[in-house]
Amino acid sequence: MELRFSGWQTVFDDTKRLKSGQEPKRGHGYKMFHGTHKSNAKTIIAGGFRPSSGGTLGPGVYCSRDKNKAMGYPAACSDIDRVVFILKVRVGKVKKIDGAGLALQITWHQSGYDTAWLPPVGGRMEEDCVWDPKRITVVGLAHCSDSQAKTELGKLIKQQNKLHPREKNKNSKGSCKICGKENKGHHIIISCWQCKKKVCPFLDKHVCKKRQ
Repeated sequence: MELRFSGWQTVFDDTKRLKSGQEPKRGHGYKMFHGTHKSNAKTIIAGGFRPSSGGTLGPGVYCSRDKNKAMGYPAACSDIDRVVFILKVRVGKVKKIDGAGLALQITWHQSGYDTAWLPPVGGRMEEDCVWDPKRITVVGLAHCSDSQAKTELGKLIKQQNKLHPREKNKNSKGSCKICGKENKGHHIIISCWQCKKKVCPFLDKHVCKKRQ
């Protein structure tokens, strides 16, 4: 018996959690956190993060593996005004800032790296910094004690991810132009047998526009 179908949708989450001291692997997506003031939340969800001008690892977007650490940002912010985002971070090419790598502590991006990781060695605070904000997607809220804001921000996150699920990733260097995922090898682009649209096997979802 021949089985024919049109379209598909994956139901698993490939985002991983990084433990403290665990080195990120090139091309993987990881769950991280970012704390911000409530007044900035809608702008970040709608337009993406604005990289900081500096910091321990130089310019970039600083993310945290630990929700409790993210709860400390911004400093001197009251709990009612603090929002902590859940992020999916596509780390790309990672530079470990340790040993010989310390020479690139604030210039790592100039050497072709997408993310810098400073391990928690000798009591220093662990840091993860991403150069391109398009590598970061807000996927949820880890903390928001303002119930009204929590509802509004939650709806906005769902709307943004539904309207532009891969738009940011497609514009990132090294990503597949069809599925938006990190193209570590070569994604074979094919035409859907039903609707003839160009598709990639790594797409999370494909819905045929043409019906039998």
